Amino acid sequence: MTAAIVALFPEVTDVNGDAQNALVLARRAEWAGEDAVVVPVALGLSTDVEPVAIVLGSSVDSALPRIRDGLLSILPRLTAWLDAGVPLLAVGTGMELLGSRIDLGDGSVVEGVGLVPGSSAPLAVRVTDDLVVDAAEGRLVGYENHARGFRLDAGVPALGRVVSGIGDGRGVDGVRHGSVLGTRLHGPVLAKNPALADALLARAFGHPVVPVADQAKAADAAAAAIRDRLLSRITLR
Repeated sequence: MTAAIVALFPEVTDVNGDAQNALVLARRAEWAGEDAVVVPVALGLSTDVEPVAIVLGSSVDSALPRIRDGLLSILPRLTAWLDAGVPLLAVGTGMELLGSRIDLGDGSVVEGVGLVPGSSAPLAVRVTDDLVVDAAEGRLVGYENHARGFRLDAGVPALGRVVSGIGDGRGVDGVRHGSVLGTRLHGPVLAKNPALADALLARAFGHPVVPVADQAKAADAAAAAIRDRLLSRITLR
């Protein structure tokens, strides 16, 4: 049976290439001998597919109300998927919309869908720079481009500790909540961090997924070169 990797609203959530994390998962699954395909779900549409993994990318602020409404329209199914343990990777504003509210900093607020216990508030300045995060899956690299911090409720774990960059403004980045994993890392994050992609695939398939095809070796070598070049020019804390 073909495994479905659902990309939510990719027509408006691919600003930083983040919707392509779904393609990374599908390709790495294929390189490990699994049969997988990306299933895009556009705004206003539903799907009968039962996914093994879900990706929600990032967008511009002007699109947030539309994306929120799109999430609300599929909320029962999305909640059921998460309750069943289907992993969801949410990046940037996608992560923010899963929280309770987003303070845009201009006096306006966008309500979230409340799947993650946290909310977003403006940082002192907009952040656009490299971001390095130490997480359970290893040292993650990418770049951040945002004006808000995601404030987690007490006791909710972050994705990891920021060792270079700003992240959510309090020394951490992202969130781990149930089967949701959120981050500010762009790149797309799974292309730059194959270990994180493979960890998500292991949760999706219920067993280790080890890409061994020549394409995987080339992709991993490219990711390692990007990582080494980035880490060679920054100071970690």
